[in-house]
Amino acid sequence: MPSTTTGTTQPHATGLPARSPLAGWPAVVSVMLGIFSIVTTEILPIGLLTSIGSDFTVSEGMAGLMMTMPGFLAAVSAPVVTVATARVDRRLMLCVFMALLAAADFLAAAASHYWLVLVSRVVVGIVIGGFWSIGAGLAERLVPAESAGPATAVVFSAVPLGSVLGVPAGTFVGDLAGWRTAFVAMGVLTVGVLAVLSVVVPPLPPVRAARRGALGGMFRNTHTRFALLLTCLVVLAHFGTYTYVTPFLEQVTEAGSGRITVLLLLYGAAGIAGNFAAGSSAVRRPRVTFGLAAGMVSAAAVLLPVLGRWESGAVALLIIWGAGYGAVPVASQAWFVKATPHAPEAASVLFTASFQATISLGALIGGRVVDRTSPSTVMTLGGVTAALAVAVVLAHRARRLTWPDE
Repeated sequence: MPSTTTGTTQPHATGLPARSPLAGWPAVVSVMLGIFSIVTTEILPIGLLTSIGSDFTVSEGMAGLMMTMPGFLAAVSAPVVTVATARVDRRLMLCVFMALLAAADFLAAAASHYWLVLVSRVVVGIVIGGFWSIGAGLAERLVPAESAGPATAVVFSAVPLGSVLGVPAGTFVGDLAGWRTAFVAMGVLTVGVLAVLSVVVPPLPPVRAARRGALGGMFRNTHTRFALLLTCLVVLAHFGTYTYVTPFLEQVTEAGSGRITVLLLLYGAAGIAGNFAAGSSAVRRPRVTFGLAAGMVSAAAVLLPVLGRWESGAVALLIIWGAGYGAVPVASQAWFVKATPHAPEAASVLFTASFQATISLGALIGGRVVDRTSPSTVMTLGGVTAALAVAVVLAHRARRLTWPDE
């Protein structure tokens, strides 16, 4: 059995020389750019689904595999890849994952058959699981402890940035020059990120890296079980509803395509604001931050069928929703790390696996519901699911559980 012993948390154990307070920020930004490339590549097919499907003469359902496959594969690869590379320098692994992502982009762009596109998506899933598991918890190793919260927020800002900037830009390139050009552009961007990572990220010898025994032991931790349940509930609620927000805005709000683009941009901007607002508070008070975030998502989703009939109501609720969900990744990661301060990389593995698996599950369940009912029903059910997360936070508080480092 692999050892479950983890390293110490002494500053010298990171293997880094003494660093000035600002020295680590370029490395933090480079990790954020890596996640931005991953997020954009993962959801790029959303805007290119029709053209890719028609190019290979496959159905929309078959083309949709490009979206569902990476999430499930990431959930599997997160623990497997991270444990398998536990003794490898983390900077080297980040660079390897970026090289694989670039190769996947170029493979998709050059694919002569649809199965080659799916192979590229398999690689994307492996990259998501591996890079996220290592990169999500690196902030504390790159900047001083007092800056770990803001640095984590910078890393996670890649998620709303990928949605707000990356996908619309990729879709624009696809419309202008074809979907293959969009993937080539992503490949070129990823190569650039690889170059930046290799230059600005210092050597990161594995410290407290995830081991199989350590991962198994985390499930016996009450705080970790709460973190898993909360993450699954909120992400399930979000992706079960947000995946189908465009049909809602078309059918209920009766907004045109141009207005919908503006509404979604407002949602994304609110997500970026929520992400940074939660950066410091999530580290200090993950329970309060997670509860507020879940409550905002719940309120917005439940009220949309009522107030979303008017554009002003839809605007207000999408801003609340975006700000709430923007805080979720930061709050979830902070809860996992606070639950197991002795094993931050193992915490990142569980965070990544639970997040990615639930993304795909939420989209699939939401699709089944919307096919049998309506977009309004999906919103209501998603809001109720997010409300359950608030109840779980209150249950954690009611049990007066203290964190391991308190």
